[in-house]
Amino acid sequence: MGSASGQYFNQNPEVRSRQRTIDMVLPDLTATLATDNGVFSADHLDGGTRYLLTNAPTPRDGLENVLDLGCGYGAIARTLAQRCPEAHVWAVDVNERALKLATQNLSGLSASVMSPDDVPDDVLFDLIWSNPPIRVGKPALHKLLTTWLDRLAPDGTAVLVVQKHLGADSLTKWLNGQGWATERLSSQRGFRLLEVQSR
Repeated sequence: MGSASGQYFNQNPEVRSRQRTIDMVLPDLTATLATDNGVFSADHLDGGTRYLLTNAPTPRDGLENVLDLGCGYGAIARTLAQRCPEAHVWAVDVNERALKLATQNLSGLSASVMSPDDVPDDVLFDLIWSNPPIRVGKPALHKLLTTWLDRLAPDGTAVLVVQKHLGADSLTKWLNGQGWATERLSSQRGFRLLEVQSR
């Protein structure tokens, strides 16, 4: 997953840039996306991301702000923009190379691409979709999820995709223990799709 050195969750990847494109083909969307070395799953749409995008519940109408947390080059954000045309899409990542790519891939859409610290404090999210960076380790992951799940609107939900062997079940237990009602929506090919309710 990601680059061999795991640098996709660093602010400034050290690997040399080599831009190219991939085709994202979903039942309701086909898009050509710019990618590069040093970002997550640069050569193809990651299996976990694909599983989320093909199995997540259809977003309800009337959403105002939706978030792609850990956006990478913006595959989830691009899909959210298609499926939530009335909403404003926020694409957030710490990787500056990923942010440049996501900006390019979301050009012309109602979207804001930025680092976490630049998101206005008063924005709450009706929906969060994420393939979270599990490999940052539990303390960093828990801090990340606490920060952003606490910004769910009162009736907001998050949908996370996590590999079973990377701790999906223990993460579900932790989320429930922290007060976010979490259930497994589906499981296939080692992936768990989790739905998290605001607390």
